[in-house]
Amino acid sequence: MFNEVKKSMQWGEETLTLETGKVARQADGTVIATLGETSVMANVTFAKAPKPGQDFFPLTVHYQEKYYAAGKVPGGFFKREARPTEKETLTARLIDRPIRPLFVPGFKHEVLVMCTVLSHDLVNDPDVVAMIAASAALTISGAPFMGPIACARVGFVDGEYILNPEVDDMDQLRTKPDQRLDLVVAGTKDAVMMVESEAYELTEAEMLGAVTFAHEQIQPVIDLIIDLAEESAKEPFEFTPPDYSELFDVVKAAGEEKMKAAYAITDKQERVAAVAAVKEELIAGLTEEQQEDANLGSALKKLESTVLRSSVVKEGKRIDGRALDEIRPIVCETKLLPRTHGSALFTRGETQGLVVTTLGTGDDEQIIDALHGNYRSNFLLHYNFPPYSVGEVGRVGSPGRREIGHGKLAWRALQAVLPAATDFPYTVRVVSEITESNGSSSMASVCGGSLSMMDAGVPLKAPVAGVAMGLVLEEDGSYAVLSDILGDEDHLGDMDFKVAGTENGITSLQMDIKVAGITPEIMEKALAQAKAGRLHILGEMSKALTEASEFSVHAPRIETMTVPTDKIREVIGSGGKVIREIVEVSGAKVDINDDGVIKIASPNGEAIQKAYDMIHAIVAEPEEGVIYKGKVVKIVDFGAFVNFFGKRDGLVHVSQIENRRLNHPSDVLKEGQEVFVKLLGFDDRGKVRLAMKMVDQATGEEIQKEEKAD
Repeated sequence: MFNEVKKSMQWGEETLTLETGKVARQADGTVIATLGETSVMANVTFAKAPKPGQDFFPLTVHYQEKYYAAGKVPGGFFKREARPTEKETLTARLIDRPIRPLFVPGFKHEVLVMCTVLSHDLVNDPDVVAMIAASAALTISGAPFMGPIACARVGFVDGEYILNPEVDDMDQLRTKPDQRLDLVVAGTKDAVMMVESEAYELTEAEMLGAVTFAHEQIQPVIDLIIDLAEESAKEPFEFTPPDYSELFDVVKAAGEEKMKAAYAITDKQERVAAVAAVKEELIAGLTEEQQEDANLGSALKKLESTVLRSSVVKEGKRIDGRALDEIRPIVCETKLLPRTHGSALFTRGETQGLVVTTLGTGDDEQIIDALHGNYRSNFLLHYNFPPYSVGEVGRVGSPGRREIGHGKLAWRALQAVLPAATDFPYTVRVVSEITESNGSSSMASVCGGSLSMMDAGVPLKAPVAGVAMGLVLEEDGSYAVLSDILGDEDHLGDMDFKVAGTENGITSLQMDIKVAGITPEIMEKALAQAKAGRLHILGEMSKALTEASEFSVHAPRIETMTVPTDKIREVIGSGGKVIREIVEVSGAKVDINDDGVIKIASPNGEAIQKAYDMIHAIVAEPEEGVIYKGKVVKIVDFGAFVNFFGKRDGLVHVSQIENRRLNHPSDVLKEGQEVFVKLLGFDDRGKVRLAMKMVDQATGEEIQKEEKAD
């Protein structure tokens, strides 16, 4: 009944298995990939004809994590997987980016790739497994896919690269100083296609070494996919790329010079209008048959690409007249918004980000329900890209994949320099509002985010800047690496290469390649050029913050204290009664964790001190010889019981009340009276012994005995 094909290999510390032919047999291609006990099913289907008039490649990639894979039930009220989590969205993008350029040019049939996590061993991250499964499913599907690709994750510990480190090793990397890298690389047999990373000030050489190491490690996986395909692949789909060379020749002859003139305009809005006018003029000059040609859009785009690329490579001339390694003019401003905790406006050419920082307490941490368990995040970065930023009208809704991806890239770049939670016990939320865009708004978010947090008084280890690099690679091997690319250079170029970091090293690297053939030499040049650009931007940013910023008066102050874990129950009280009373009486927010670390937050310093004193009185132990202020709670024949330290009472014996004989303690004391007492010590049964007679009841000072004269 089943025509199963199964291939396995040892990969690092685990066994990698690919299997097909048993599940989801009506899909064009289905592969279940298993690494250790983490299994992901990838299903590929594609339309056998394009939609009429469609002038783009409609590839859709979905990645789904099923909670049953880790033996969990989803949280929330509905107990069902609903909208994609951030991890699912980012992984879908991770798979999409390297496979999209590998479809045969001109293929515009709808393609759907669905990856479903079936089992998670909490050791091997399913994102790498999903990409391998997707590549294998595409390879056997018959679709015109020029793969396969494979993928690997790389860690970096003590100068050694680690293949596919465990999930726990990569989780909350900021708290693990020994682990300096979380790098994911995807590539074909001959070239790297995609890089995504979170790093801790690695040098350019260390980062390039990690990429090279990953590319070497994926080679046997590519061979395994080919081995599987040789026994299970379907017949290749008959597809011949459309030949629109004649139409392109007509368009080029009529419009090349006009397009060059349009692209010589440096202002983006004027250039966009001029390019659109040239296109309209070209279309109007075509025959009716040529105007109705489905490849007209492709011919016009190729004309734009030819004009831009030839000018860059042959003449070293860019759209806006800059040199290849020149950064656009930069203006940095801080303290723009009076009521926010920190704000900055970062402008680089026609790209601008208004970035705002808010400081919160432990209650503001984000609780993330992941397959490998729940965890909290005290650093949030949200990126917004409204239509007006590019002068357009459009629908405004919830954040899309692009916004989530760009926000995560900036998050990775900045979180490497955040102070430890023990040193700076705040939840930090950074929001980047992109107000103008013409190239690399994610890197503007990194620069603006760094400035905004410093403006808010966050003690960053070092400022961070980012720059986007581009590449134009011609068929003859000639190429040009571009610094600080414009939107058009990104759209019509061959590489989007974003590097962020401090003066000392790289904190994040993201690379997407549109063509195969990026050599280590090109990557090395791009990294070196990016470093020069990054250092220039850091210099411009330093002009905006010449001195350390103080906390906004509107930001909460947070003090931390640590109590013994066996005292936590006393601070919380039965049903939370005690901690609620502390909050109500003091007016401060109080948060306590299982380790006994207590955070007390309030804009009012007096409220913090009051809460601190109340907690200290509960958990501290009284010290022998110290004078305390207390209240008489009970009078008996042999003395008085005084509440002097939180809820702790002690006995003042009748002989210790005054320096004279009393008939009864009630001669001088009454219940509710405030008195000063000195702790004499503890008796054999642990009972507290107090005394009043050696303490001045008016001042609380100990009465000094007069020295006898000789």
